Amino acid sequence: MNLYPFGRGLIGAIIKPLYRIEVLGRENIPKEGGVLICSNHIDNLDPPVVGVTSPRPIHFMAKAELFKVPVLGRILPNVNAFPVKRGGSDRESLRTALKILKEGNVLGIFPEGTRSKDGKLGKGLSGVGFFALRTNCTVVPCAIIGPYKPFGKLRVVYGKPVEMDTFREEKASADVVTDKIMDSIREILEKNQ
Repeated sequence: MNLYPFGRGLIGAIIKPLYRIEVLGRENIPKEGGVLICSNHIDNLDPPVVGVTSPRPIHFMAKAELFKVPVLGRILPNVNAFPVKRGGSDRESLRTALKILKEGNVLGIFPEGTRSKDGKLGKGLSGVGFFALRTNCTVVPCAIIGPYKPFGKLRVVYGKPVEMDTFREEKASADVVTDKIMDSIREILEKNQ
């Protein structure tokens, strides 16, 4: 049973007013076709925040350990989350992510792989470049600008899609593409601080 619409409505009703979320650039997310949303990662609430601010349903990778937590482990698959084993190559999660994009759906990913301890943008992992190169998806950079303070103001900015044609034609490496995506996120952060 897909709980995504219900969960999105419920979570949105709580966190949008609590963090006074302002959303910019939603029009940069295409209405159809595979989309890879790449965001910085500053808090555990980042996935639901991106989920409720995107105009389209998003599938997220979540660390495999969360699927072992009672109750949460049963909810996650029903809200478009799938497990990824961290610290190595997880072929099953790679296949799932590629399938999501090739079927014209939206995949949300945090290229840093873990939350930033100091709020600064870290180095991206090459997996994001791999997904961008292996599919014809649109790559949309996203920046969450905090901090998460109740009744403060949180801003979510979706940037213009990263131009991928040249990288695909030149058969660029996943690392090069990841660096380009991270630069796009960094630009959004710098313009909107």
